[in-house]
Amino acid sequence: MSCGGKGITGTGRRLRCVADETNTRTLPATSWAVLGLLSFGEELSGYDLKKWSDWSLRFFYWSPSFSQIYSELKRLEKAGYASSRMVAQDTGTRDKRVYRITDEGMAAVREWAREAPVDPPVLKHGPMLRLWLGHLLEPEQMREVLLQHREFSERMRLRAEADAEGAQDEAAWAYPTLTLKWAERYYASERDLAAAMLADIEALAPAPESGTRP
Repeated sequence: MSCGGKGITGTGRRLRCVADETNTRTLPATSWAVLGLLSFGEELSGYDLKKWSDWSLRFFYWSPSFSQIYSELKRLEKAGYASSRMVAQDTGTRDKRVYRITDEGMAAVREWAREAPVDPPVLKHGPMLRLWLGHLLEPEQMREVLLQHREFSERMRLRAEADAEGAQDEAAWAYPTLTLKWAERYYASERDLAAAMLADIEALAPAPESGTRP
């Protein structure tokens, strides 16, 4: 038995073309992230997609540049998962291109979300890498790294909290709002961990000499 000249995989009565099985798995995860933004049904420009990703995706996955977004949109159009058109601007400036997910794209991203393996998170923690090299730093430098990280984490926590409040009235954004609540808790824990590490560094400091001998 053949399947368009392709190999067959499967057992019993469940047969599938290898090509058909893998055609929705070859896109990088960043493509699925952009397609996921379009899956909420809005017709969006590249600027809109950048704004939306900064409101939600950047807290837990990706903060794309404009060039990355447009590169992914071209890839999605080529795959038939998104379509675009030019629309006139009310301000009289040049027309802009907006993108919409296609039926094929919606089916593909739904299949990916339901069936693709979930990659475990890979932690690249800059402050901890610097602290790992603490034997090369002065104590005050290590404290400064952790103080900056504590302040950064608190800023991110406040931003996630504000974005979650702004999204909670949109029914379509119920699950993105949950990820923003997760981000709020995550950055709160990072803030608290930095504070705990500051205490740990203080505990490592040599005790001052008392000036007397036992």
